[in-house]
Amino acid sequence: MVNIISAGQPTEEAKYEQFMKRIEAGEKIEAEDWMPENYRMTLIKLISMHGISEIMGALPEKEWVPKAPTLKRKLGIMAKVQDEMGHGQLLLRVTEDLMKPLGKTREDILQDLLSGRLKFHNVFHMETKSWGDAGLIGWLVDGAAIITQTNMLDASYGPYARALKRICAEEVFHAQHGEAIILALAEGTKEQRAMVQDALNRWWEALLMFFGPGDAATTGTSKQDTTIKYRIRTKTNEELRQDFFTKYIPRVLSLGLELPDEEMYFDKEDGLWKYQQPDWSKFKEIIQNKGPKSNERLRLREIAYSNNKWVIDALQH
Repeated sequence: MVNIISAGQPTEEAKYEQFMKRIEAGEKIEAEDWMPENYRMTLIKLISMHGISEIMGALPEKEWVPKAPTLKRKLGIMAKVQDEMGHGQLLLRVTEDLMKPLGKTREDILQDLLSGRLKFHNVFHMETKSWGDAGLIGWLVDGAAIITQTNMLDASYGPYARALKRICAEEVFHAQHGEAIILALAEGTKEQRAMVQDALNRWWEALLMFFGPGDAATTGTSKQDTTIKYRIRTKTNEELRQDFFTKYIPRVLSLGLELPDEEMYFDKEDGLWKYQQPDWSKFKEIIQNKGPKSNERLRLREIAYSNNKWVIDALQH
């Protein structure tokens, strides 16, 4: 009798083996499917961080809506801010489905953000000092995001992969928007060109950090190995950073800009860009909400939540 029951109820080990076979075969895992706890928690952490980063990432550019130099630029950056907020809402909805079996909701995501348990991208803790910064965010920060996100377009988790298809399509327009701003400044006056160079100099380290540390030895963890193991993505942090260099360094140089790293070069022997490592201790501080604008932007998020909580309460009753 015991054997019959055991035969009808697969063990956790058997379910895990079947799960990995599905992933290796290229099948998509859906929200209602069985999945190992480690896979679920990896997705929750990744997608919630991505979703919150989209929302927090709209704040630096939101600051430039009233200060944009022309009506056309104002409308462009307003549309971009709106898109980023939409991306965040879409991703948090994907996260909600993963959290339901744990008895958690979107409210928990927001509370994790405000308490510091949920991190958001290092670049969105930084200060925007000029219109050149607004352009550079669209051109290079969104460019870095596209490289990261397109690497996950075939992610094993179906809802995330489908959301990314829409998000990446819109991010291409965002990058073109930023590039248009940078081109106009680079082809403008001496002061405008200097503005672009200054923005690049100040944002360079943050851009390098965007992809995360290069290996487990740097962080003491192997989180990127977990995402590769589960076929959520296919490339490591360093491979993505190298892809960014290959795509954007020629474009930066073509505008007559100087790389902030004077010793940087392309090594033809191993096909890799050699560069000065950023200060990874600073990276850890920034993502722990100790960046230049961390507290101010978190406070804005908290105020927005508090002022509009009545809408949530009304929908729930």
